[in-house]
Amino acid sequence: MSTIREIAKMIDHSILSPLYTDEDLIKECAIAKQYDVASVCVKPYAVKLAVEQLKGSDVLVGCVIGFPAGNSAITVKAFETEQACKDGAVEIDMVINIGKALQEDWIYLEEEIKSVVDTAHKYNSITKVIFETDYITKDQHKIKLCEICSKAGAEFVKTSTGFGFVKGADGKFSYTGATAHDLALMRKYSAPNVRVKASGGVRTLSDLLKFKEIGISRCGATATAAMLEEAKKLFGASV
Repeated sequence: MSTIREIAKMIDHSILSPLYTDEDLIKECAIAKQYDVASVCVKPYAVKLAVEQLKGSDVLVGCVIGFPAGNSAITVKAFETEQACKDGAVEIDMVINIGKALQEDWIYLEEEIKSVVDTAHKYNSITKVIFETDYITKDQHKIKLCEICSKAGAEFVKTSTGFGFVKGADGKFSYTGATAHDLALMRKYSAPNVRVKASGGVRTLSDLLKFKEIGISRCGATATAAMLEEAKKLFGASV
């Protein structure tokens, strides 16, 4: 059976809303610290403040790169990674160039992912590569990306940003995020040392535990407090 600490250390507390102010960031860092989660995932400008807020805790600071659309040039993503690491980020969550994946330009993506991974490694930071599976829908594309990430030395493959809304035939926008199918596929086709992160739509403890059975190591969440309060009731323990 899982323990409260094991569950907490699977959570990357997401602080990525474009509406969040510094005051919101401080509040969310306090939640992450209270529940002793694995990390916070913040916007590039916010890394220094997050590091300051989490000083003395076991909560790591992660930073998104090329977020949320993945359209920055390779050199820009590498520079953004370097700046984030200099500011104190020890985990890097990069968004791939989605269009390049859809057109199967694997050479470009190999260079892009390797560039970010190598830059992060210079600072002893790890990299999580975001596929945005609401847009990258073909299994063969996800499999190829898992292979590229494994070869490049990325530490994680990750499903989504949480912002990949798709317009349907009815004109309405919808969002799926992490699914059991995609997570199982990513676990199967990534190298054994590459971990899997479920992100996007993971809102309940039930979601987290279901995905844990598939073999994920982390999940991105905004409903951290609710999930861990539910875990306390389920396991009869305190955080």
